[in-house]
Amino acid sequence: MIKIYFFDTYALVEIYRANKNYEKYKDSRFVTSYLNLIEFDYYLLKTKGDRNLFNRLKEFTVEVEDEDVKKANEFKLEHKKKDLSFVDCIGYMIAKRAGIKFLTGDKHFENRDNVEFVKS
Repeated sequence: MIKIYFFDTYALVEIYRANKNYEKYKDSRFVTSYLNLIEFDYYLLKTKGDRNLFNRLKEFTVEVEDEDVKKANEFKLEHKKKDLSFVDCIGYMIAKRAGIKFLTGDKHFENRDNVEFVKS
């Protein structure tokens, strides 16, 4: 069985930076959301990175469904003391819906179900 991941922005950045902790994921099959791609492009702009990646990665984006938004809002409200990113909550719900692991290094998602947490 081929493993597919949902790469959140944190994972995209760490893979781009060639972080050794994320090396095993660099050739993985993955999806992300257009929202994560927007955040990643902002990172590339700030760091003067390769902004052509935006166009190359668009083919790996998946649709955000209405139910993803509703569940993300419920999850964010349930964990409001953690100040979770809306984009991360949506990505997490997309991953759960798709039955794939949510790859992140965001400490707020450590030890959650359906998460592959990798510390940078």
